[in-house]
Amino acid sequence: MNEYVSLSHGSGGRQSRDLIKKVFTERFGIAEPLTDSAIIDESFPPGSRVVITTDAYVVDPLFFPGGDIGKLAVTGTINDIAVSGARIVAIAVSFIIEEGFPVNDLVKIAESMALEAERAGTRLVSGDTKVVGKGKCDRLFITTTGTGFLLPQHEHISSGLKVTEGDRLIINGPVGNHAIAVLGARNDLSFKTEVLSDCRSLNRLTEKIVDNCGEIHFMRDLTRGGLAAVLNELKEMAKCIITIDEDSVPVDEPVRGLCEVLGFDPFSLANEGKLIVVAGKNEFRKVLEIMRSDPAGFDSSVIGEIVAGDRPAVILNTSAGGKRIIELPSGLQLPRIC
Repeated sequence: MNEYVSLSHGSGGRQSRDLIKKVFTERFGIAEPLTDSAIIDESFPPGSRVVITTDAYVVDPLFFPGGDIGKLAVTGTINDIAVSGARIVAIAVSFIIEEGFPVNDLVKIAESMALEAERAGTRLVSGDTKVVGKGKCDRLFITTTGTGFLLPQHEHISSGLKVTEGDRLIINGPVGNHAIAVLGARNDLSFKTEVLSDCRSLNRLTEKIVDNCGEIHFMRDLTRGGLAAVLNELKEMAKCIITIDEDSVPVDEPVRGLCEVLGFDPFSLANEGKLIVVAGKNEFRKVLEIMRSDPAGFDSSVIGEIVAGDRPAVILNTSAGGKRIIELPSGLQLPRIC
């Protein structure tokens, strides 16, 4: 299919229908008739609440080691639902496509989205395409909206209301890989050891955690702003002091090396397959064991603790034996990362 998107593909006529059918509907499993809204034939459990998230993806480049903009859009939406303790049901997606975009690349992205949704056990049920003139957007932007349901016993997880002294913080693997993988692809950097984005869906992991543990007090995925942003957000929500051991936070050596050369802080770099779990002091070992039993969490480790104090703060116990405050990231280390 050696074709390119033209403005006629956004006209709403025959070319639009052809593009939607050839590229999207058959890969997403959307059946005729193509109506203006999808009817989801799901029965939510009694007493559960509907959860909705929406996000836009503008990553540059569109394809990077370990993923692409399509996979990123699906995993990002799934993970926002999953870390609230909810279960994803369906995803709607919108494409803004620049005139001249290769249809073959659009097919690759659609296939990537369909595959990731299938792996996660969810569906792409509705969509929209808009075509804009050359130079009016940078090749392709994607917006996704996810819908799911949340059981009453898990409503506290996203708010951090139950976070208390003695809780442990657990991370499911090394930080910073996504940001460095995208940076490398953007600037044609070569690494002795290839750095792959951690882009992956976390809902299978979070479901195991919340289904088997009663003391999950907070979960959040580490995207823009990375670990530092989430820890500072948590300290304000829970009005607590968080202590983190630097040696306990996993960072892959290629990522650590490039951060040292470029002056980046790996704690502030974006991730797309990492989360923090705050678990009660009587159950964190069980949570850690469950996380390590899942492919998305086999590198999990306990990195810190909630401690008593009057002033909320995030304190890093450094490798050198000192202490420093982890501040909320300011400015933008890497633009167009997700």
